[in-house]
Amino acid sequence: MDYDIFEPGNVTFQSGMTLQNAFLAYKTYGTLNAQKSNVIVYPTWYGGQHSDNEWLIGNGMALDPPKYFIVVPNLLGNGFSSPSNTSPPFDQARFPRVTVYDNVQLQYQLLTQKFGIEKVALVTGWSVGAQQAFQWAASYPDMVERIAPFAGTAKTWPHDVVTLEGVKAALQADAAWNHGWYREPPTTGLRAVGRVCAGWGFSWAFYREERYRTLGYHSLEDFLVGYWEGFFLKQDANNLLAMAWTWQHANISANPGYNGDFEKALRSIKARAMVMPGRHDLHFPPEESEYEAKLIPNAILRPIESIWGHAVGAGVNPADTTFIDQSLKELLSQQVAF
Repeated sequence: MDYDIFEPGNVTFQSGMTLQNAFLAYKTYGTLNAQKSNVIVYPTWYGGQHSDNEWLIGNGMALDPPKYFIVVPNLLGNGFSSPSNTSPPFDQARFPRVTVYDNVQLQYQLLTQKFGIEKVALVTGWSVGAQQAFQWAASYPDMVERIAPFAGTAKTWPHDVVTLEGVKAALQADAAWNHGWYREPPTTGLRAVGRVCAGWGFSWAFYREERYRTLGYHSLEDFLVGYWEGFFLKQDANNLLAMAWTWQHANISANPGYNGDFEKALRSIKARAMVMPGRHDLHFPPEESEYEAKLIPNAILRPIESIWGHAVGAGVNPADTTFIDQSLKELLSQQVAF
């Protein structure tokens, strides 16, 4: 296998539920230096696994394995420690509710207990990965030196909660879903999820200009079936629902450290932050990032001027990849004050 496993034992989440024999799948790139000062954490996103992050990792790039020790932890629910592979009684529809805060706490245990890491040079990520970057900076402000969240916000704002309700409804309307206790995949629901997400993943200008042709699709229907339905047919329905719940409830202040005071949580971030919203992102509009960045003491806002919508962070458009990579290089070159 191309990944490693961290086994912390039984883990109790914010929900009060305990996952027995929990594990965190992760992959590392590069070598941890003697000072343990070259650490980058790059969490995964909704439906993505560690291999889906590799487009931003490579020799000569900002996330350069010869220079940095890059840790890519998998989001709980994404196919590793998930409803689809957990033993009863916490399997399928009984998998515990897991928050972004829970994920980051487990990742913190990995870094400190497995590797003895005390400082993180950078946490970066796309979408729900970006939300984890914000959570890292709020949960461990004296540990995280820099963050670079792209196409993601410090909490899930109400409109995006609504978009995810469409994802959930599409799955749950399939009779084969059977309240989460299906024997065969609810393929009608999975295909429907693809159709729902297609409207939010890319911008109106992307579709108007038929940019899907640059990805090798010859018509709109070809794109909807080949790209969107094809992606979600590979997913497990309960895993998607578990991760949707995690995404909907993301909020860096929803924990004992901040007791729901969102502005306090943002102001508590000490990391040098480069916040990169997609200019035409329909999931995480740049207006929300503008509000959040103003409250982070050492933040700059750098919108990604692209019509690729939320997919600016998916590694599918070379120009967006170059923009993100160059921005990360700039951020990593900057000194930090603590």
